[in-house]
Amino acid sequence: MTRRMTLTLVLSAALAATVYWVATHTYWADVDMPMPARGEARTNPMYAAQRFVEALGAHASRDLVLVVPPPTSVVVLSAWTWDLSPARRDALERWVESGGRLVVDSSVATNTEFRRWSGFGYDYRDSRRDDRPVQDDDCSQYDEEPRDDGEPRRDGGRWLCDFDDDFSLTTRLPAEWALRDANKGVQVARVRVGRGSVTSVNGDPFRFRRLFDGDHGWLLAQAAGVRAGDDVHFLSEGDYPSLLALTWQHGGPVVVLAAILVAFLLWRGGVRFGPLAAPAPTARRSLAEQIRGTGRFALHHGGSEALHAASVRALDEAARRRVAGYAALPAKARTDAVARLAGVDADALAAAVYNPRARRPHDVRHTIALLETARRRLIVNEATA
Repeated sequence: MTRRMTLTLVLSAALAATVYWVATHTYWADVDMPMPARGEARTNPMYAAQRFVEALGAHASRDLVLVVPPPTSVVVLSAWTWDLSPARRDALERWVESGGRLVVDSSVATNTEFRRWSGFGYDYRDSRRDDRPVQDDDCSQYDEEPRDDGEPRRDGGRWLCDFDDDFSLTTRLPAEWALRDANKGVQVARVRVGRGSVTSVNGDPFRFRRLFDGDHGWLLAQAAGVRAGDDVHFLSEGDYPSLLALTWQHGGPVVVLAAILVAFLLWRGGVRFGPLAAPAPTARRSLAEQIRGTGRFALHHGGSEALHAASVRALDEAARRRVAGYAALPAKARTDAVARLAGVDADALAAAVYNPRARRPHDVRHTIALLETARRRLIVNEATA
């Protein structure tokens, strides 16, 4: 047997032994896993408590704003700021005193104004220094105190979870019903206020899935005194939607219009790929174009007399160089001499030089053109003579 075959047999045996060990020490079993909450159960922390109360024959509703119910109703407060508004605090206190049943958890019971009104307080006691042992798990047994006979009820106690036994409730008024922990500290108590009652729970056992822990369902039924036909209101203000969600809910059209306006302003002031119009040529105008443009501007804006005087002066300067004794000649002799040398009509030239106002404004252009023609011909004839 070769070395390679020996190594293969050893590895095969080791693999077979591993497979055999795994097969004999493992098994397949179905395990129920809780599915994540969906729909209202995902957003409503008191959803399970509401369904539980409805299963007991009562009517349950979730409120985000206090609407004082009839005195025969039950209000369960959680994540509620007791002294945020004096008006609603006074309304809730008057409702309890008129016969309402109020249940609060630790998020409300620690409020100073609530403790002043209800008579509840807190006492700290380090459970690690007590002689009586406390269980290490999250759930502990709590003894229920009687309502009538004054003797503790011996039924094995109730299992409650996630209560902090280092703190216990105190009451200024006598408690009608209570639950005590292993250290004799009060964790749940009900007192009479006016014609109604207030039940304080030193924990938060009714939110989300915590209702399914221990005897929390029984605790809710006992704390609220739920009976068939009761109207139970779960009141909370700790789960309001975000500011953006509230803005969209109450001002959706304004948000849409503002977004359209911002988009239009960004588009209007944004950088484009090219100019809106072709750029004008940057070449300079010729001297002749500038002169013609200046003349047109002066002609259309009351400067025709200045243009005519300039044309006459230019003609006289050219005539002095061609006609001997030009300055001493009479006016008619001047125009006749210039007309003869320039080859233009003498009467038309005389009218153009001495009588321009007799012409209509639109004829001034022709008058200046005649004077300029005569001047240029004098210059040309001078150059060829």
